[in-house]
Amino acid sequence: MTQPPEPGRPPQGDGGAHDPTQVSFGKSPSQPPPPPAPGAPEPGTPPYAQAAAGYGYPQTPPAPNPYLQQPSPQAPPAAPQYGYPAQHMAPTVPQPAAPPLPRRSEAERKALRAQVAIVVSALVAIALIIGGGVWYSGSKDDRAPVAGGSTDGDGKGGGKDGGTEKVPSDPSAKLLFELDPPKVGKDLQITVAGSWITEDAYVKSGVAEINAYGLDDGAKKWTLPLPGPVCETSRHTTRDGRTAIVHEPDMPTARTPTHGCSEVTAIDLTTGKKLWTKNAKNGDRPVRFDNVTLSGTTVAAGSSHGGAAWDLADGTSLWQPKAADECQDAGYGGGKALVAVRRCGSYDARQLHIQTIDAKKGTVVSEYKMPQGVEYASVVSTDPLVVAADVGDTAGDGSGISDFFSVDAATGKLRAKISAPGDTYAADCDGITRVEHCTGLAVTGDRLFLPTEEHDTGGEGGRSNEIIAIDLATGRTTGQKADAGDNSSLYPLRADGDNLIAYKRPPYDKGGQIVSIGGAGFEQTVLLELPADDKSQELELEFSPEYQEYLFSGGRLFMSQVYVRQGAGADEVLAVAYGPKG
Repeated sequence: MTQPPEPGRPPQGDGGAHDPTQVSFGKSPSQPPPPPAPGAPEPGTPPYAQAAAGYGYPQTPPAPNPYLQQPSPQAPPAAPQYGYPAQHMAPTVPQPAAPPLPRRSEAERKALRAQVAIVVSALVAIALIIGGGVWYSGSKDDRAPVAGGSTDGDGKGGGKDGGTEKVPSDPSAKLLFELDPPKVGKDLQITVAGSWITEDAYVKSGVAEINAYGLDDGAKKWTLPLPGPVCETSRHTTRDGRTAIVHEPDMPTARTPTHGCSEVTAIDLTTGKKLWTKNAKNGDRPVRFDNVTLSGTTVAAGSSHGGAAWDLADGTSLWQPKAADECQDAGYGGGKALVAVRRCGSYDARQLHIQTIDAKKGTVVSEYKMPQGVEYASVVSTDPLVVAADVGDTAGDGSGISDFFSVDAATGKLRAKISAPGDTYAADCDGITRVEHCTGLAVTGDRLFLPTEEHDTGGEGGRSNEIIAIDLATGRTTGQKADAGDNSSLYPLRADGDNLIAYKRPPYDKGGQIVSIGGAGFEQTVLLELPADDKSQELELEFSPEYQEYLFSGGRLFMSQVYVRQGAGADEVLAVAYGPKG
């Protein structure tokens, strides 16, 4: 699977802007955890306000928070509620990172990837100077979030195999526009993660704001100002373009580097209007949320101190964090269903419960208990239900994936356990400490699509990979395989009906492609081919789907950064868009 991040790889969030804590330990108050790690940040603290620790690994859990939340009077009284508080948790601390990538040839980029492990080892010793709510000495080293753009519907339309993307008569692309990076203060780097596509706009997070741009010309259509930086964004949207984000209540300063990611805001992506802003209290203190997701008309936000949910339409509270429970939610996965990863039991005997819940009531529909000893899990898909985990810490590549678990959401019974060795497959779940943050894979048609690691092809040093399909009912490969071709590689972006949309990284003399892989015959159809002129190739080399945001819809490809820094060069961009020539 993917190796540690190359220099320039920014922290990745759950479709959001920081690497928040997703880990809670289900500790009984009578059994205190080990002492906190020195300097461990409070949960919900953005990475730019956290000091560096070991690469990608959770730290020792802090002391219990004395402010335990009480049940919300608005919670439905008759059913057991979601959002129980986590008394103790281990923060996931982002790693210090290298300065942004200079422009390099493809050969240089490949050589650089081979040195990543050495670079990262050196970087872990670098201390961060914190101030102004951002990282100083502008460096970045975490995974880019999965960008928004999905809907909570079935995703099927009039295209082949139920897909919505039309096959063009000529896939040749042209550069539509470039977006300049926003200006930030001296020696600063700040997160701008989060992006979506609506019917008439490309929507992108800025510095404490959300902006919409014309799909074909990049002209600004609207700006939604926010009181503080964006922390998390949901990858899911409703059919009418509504979604939710988490942000800070104020702008960081040198004196107060973070105000905590406490504010949940619902927004209308079609108009740029704020629908509502809510938070949840832990005693008299706002909860710092670690993730936010959307299922139907329910907005759910998770944290180490409990989860909360609101109605998307008007912000009515559906449930709030609740005290006196040994189980805590590690977070939620959304989309067609709402799934919670809950951690139960004492510190030294934890067990994860994967629970499908009623998105309106918070009641448990079904439950699957992960094998004893599994510390973390990520929700890959909620319908069908697929969960990834690193069983026995055997992944060995920082991806957080050794196995996938296909679960019957109606009964909670295991359908299949799928082994996914890290030296064979290249998907990534951000070290598995993020509940809804897996990239480089897709689920559709009751199949899991995985890319293989790149390998030698035997001709003139060429390298390539494949995408294979796995049956979620049996856990076996279906025999379907899509080959990238010599000196190219395939990277899954998303499902399109029963088809798979993938980015094909090109050889040095060609532009990249967006291809549709047919769900039935696994044939590849080119939907968009980027230009091969010098400017386009340099722009393309500035981005990588493993580290930045890639969105493809309606024949247009949008690639965007998740970090901007002070002193960006004149040739650096925030985002770039390509579309059909015609």
